[in-house]
Amino acid sequence: MPRGELRIYLGAAPGVGKTYAMLEEAQRRAARGTDVVIGFVETHGRQHTAAMLGDLEQVPRRSMDYRGAAFTEMDLDAVLARRPQIAVVDELAHSNVPGSRHDKRWQDVQELLDAGIDVLSTVNVQHLESVNDVVAQITGTTQRETVPDEIVRAAEQVELVDMTPEALRRRMAHGNIYRPDKIDAALGNYFRVGNLTALRELALLWLADKVDEQLDRYRSQQGIAATWEARERVVVALTGGPEGETLIRRAARVAARSKGADLLAVHVARSDGLAGADPAQLARQRVLVESLGGTYHQVLGTDVPAALLDFAQGVNATQLVLGASRRGRLAQIFARGVGVTTTALSGSIDVHLVTHKQAGKGRRAAAVPAALSRRRRLLGFGLAVLGMPLLTLLLKTLPDLTLTNDILLFLAGVVGVALVGGVWPALVAALGGSLLLNWFFTPPFRTLTIAEADNLLALAVFVGVALAVSWIVDVAARRTREAARAAADAQTLAAVAGGVLRGERPLPALLDQLRETFGLRAVSVLELAEEASGRPERAREEHAWSVVASVGDQPPCTPESGETAVPVDDRITVVLCGRRLEAADRRIVEAFAAQAAVALRQERLAEEAATARPLAAADRMRTALLAAVSHDLRTPLASAKAAVTSLRSQDIEFDESDREELLETAEESLDRLARLVGNLLDMSRLQAGVLGISATAIGLEDAVPLALDELGPAAATVGTDIPADLPAATADPGLLERVLVNIIANALRYSPPGQPPTITASAHAGQVELRVIDRGPGIPEDQWEHVFLPFQRLGDRDNQTGVGLGLALSRGLAEAMGGSITPETTPGGGLTMVLRMPAAQTTSEGPQE
Repeated sequence: MPRGELRIYLGAAPGVGKTYAMLEEAQRRAARGTDVVIGFVETHGRQHTAAMLGDLEQVPRRSMDYRGAAFTEMDLDAVLARRPQIAVVDELAHSNVPGSRHDKRWQDVQELLDAGIDVLSTVNVQHLESVNDVVAQITGTTQRETVPDEIVRAAEQVELVDMTPEALRRRMAHGNIYRPDKIDAALGNYFRVGNLTALRELALLWLADKVDEQLDRYRSQQGIAATWEARERVVVALTGGPEGETLIRRAARVAARSKGADLLAVHVARSDGLAGADPAQLARQRVLVESLGGTYHQVLGTDVPAALLDFAQGVNATQLVLGASRRGRLAQIFARGVGVTTTALSGSIDVHLVTHKQAGKGRRAAAVPAALSRRRRLLGFGLAVLGMPLLTLLLKTLPDLTLTNDILLFLAGVVGVALVGGVWPALVAALGGSLLLNWFFTPPFRTLTIAEADNLLALAVFVGVALAVSWIVDVAARRTREAARAAADAQTLAAVAGGVLRGERPLPALLDQLRETFGLRAVSVLELAEEASGRPERAREEHAWSVVASVGDQPPCTPESGETAVPVDDRITVVLCGRRLEAADRRIVEAFAAQAAVALRQERLAEEAATARPLAAADRMRTALLAAVSHDLRTPLASAKAAVTSLRSQDIEFDESDREELLETAEESLDRLARLVGNLLDMSRLQAGVLGISATAIGLEDAVPLALDELGPAAATVGTDIPADLPAATADPGLLERVLVNIIANALRYSPPGQPPTITASAHAGQVELRVIDRGPGIPEDQWEHVFLPFQRLGDRDNQTGVGLGLALSRGLAEAMGGSITPETTPGGGLTMVLRMPAAQTTSEGPQE
């Protein structure tokens, strides 16, 4: 059975018209004779959206009870049994009511697709998992309903339903999205112009990435290698030389001229794995590329131009930035160079050859270390000087050998010298052997002349073969040493990277691993003061440097106090103590120093994020407070104002009972308003740490009735069981009453009819415990802590029960008085809130504070 196809309508925010566009498509499909049914569509009371349902068949929803409330969800089994060609399922990121077959609606959609049913669905960008944290940072609201990106990316079609922020706000103001009582709060918070603009950009960028994936897949399937300039992509080629930073900045400027252009840096490494480029330079250049918003890549290849063009064509690059050749003019006569060759083969890709300070100056030959050890070279020279004469004496005692045999034996001797001592001892042996062969074994004897042309050719071949063999031996030895060095460097890099990953703090772990690897006494990362940057005379002063990280004994405090100083940039320097490093080791250390600078920046960014986190939390608190108060203050104010306005009206005559009812309404509204304002003030004092507490001994038999009286007639049915001999608690009477009011009010709100809450009290281990027991729907244990978060109302969807500060404030007040509040499951169902307060100390004269 073929799998069904998924089509998703993506929007930047609620109200842009995703559901409307989805239903338009459903109506078009139905008009063409396609079997279309509505699995689940949420109109949110929007008339135009509801009208689009028209005469489309709707599968009846499934009713479910959760915590005493009725909910409806899509009946998945009914849709599967109906088996339409297309099912319309709204709100892909929706969380199903507990007890459903799947936790998320996108899982229901997956089952429909597996059954071969095509699905039309909708999702907002803030519900995509990859941008959820970004949306929370922009809007101050965390979306708890998310859908994995791969589900949306796997859709056959993703259509963006777009609308400008100004148009969306006008639609909101006209009442086409939310109810009138929520419009002001929405426009002032989530639906601000800046928020909507940022969300719109997120949606466009996410969809652009999706389009890129589809384009790459199509080009791959069709075998299209030519560049399609649908989007600017600038590739800069790095050799690991000092000109790399110039090329990167130049490429970044080229990319900046095109909005949304990509910057990619690529280094072509030798396919034999041997060291070529400077790893320290490449590490610094990688940091620079990433700081400019680009990405770094490394590919293998023996033909550099071909490897560069293969990479550029693979990423659909439009421009390629190369550095002008560092090779001298003479070298360019014999070979065109990478830049010229790449330009000739680039085809439709534009190539920029950028000049720099090193252009045309030739490559500086690096000091090539000897392929063999000094001991082996000396031994080779000894064999050449002594071995060739000894071989001559041996051959003189064997008169029956021909010149050909003599040459072969001398050649074997030269090869032996080459194997032992390398090219220079072999060269000495070859020259000495040729002279000895000419003097003793080539007619005319004991002269350096050669009578026959064949003998001259034989001696020439002997010298050539000897030199070739010795050269090959030397190159093989050098390559073996380079390969061993490269393997050792790679192992060292892997060890250091592993140390960083295993360490709790990357920078100290990196420095400690570096110290152990090279047998150092101490390693320090020093930072130059900002005022001394660029001033060499100030940089030599000891107090101009500060140690930002160090490991080992007596770490250096200045660059001059260590054996090796490795500068990372203008201000950061890594200083090593214990021994001087070889030149080859220094290259690896420079690469590690660049990584140390990256780790330092990461630590500082983490510290800045930690510093900003409380500020962000406070900002989110203020945002939530304003959003909640804008509605919850309005309701009691409106009720009280309406009651007072009615009483003052001269047009209507109210009898005594009506006047009492209006006065009671005004009083209840003002009492509710007073409690709300009191909770807000107490919460702000708690967060500011300025809440005044006057603790004294108070009996719960006195505090509980006061709290019940505060709650009015609704608390008349609450049962109490407080022992007469219960010890007094140490608490602030006013704050304790506030705690009790909030806890009992919460229990009343969720208690079913006919089963009022019960309050019991006991004493244990120097504490007085008061339990408020209800028989309501209860709360799962994994959500107990959530009910104590400000502005949380678990299970409430109508936003009519207050700002959600009651339990959060109660716990804060209880802890401020030295007590605690913890939830427990009521046996048989329900929730029990346990308030624990310290018992007042008692003496023969009575309780003590």
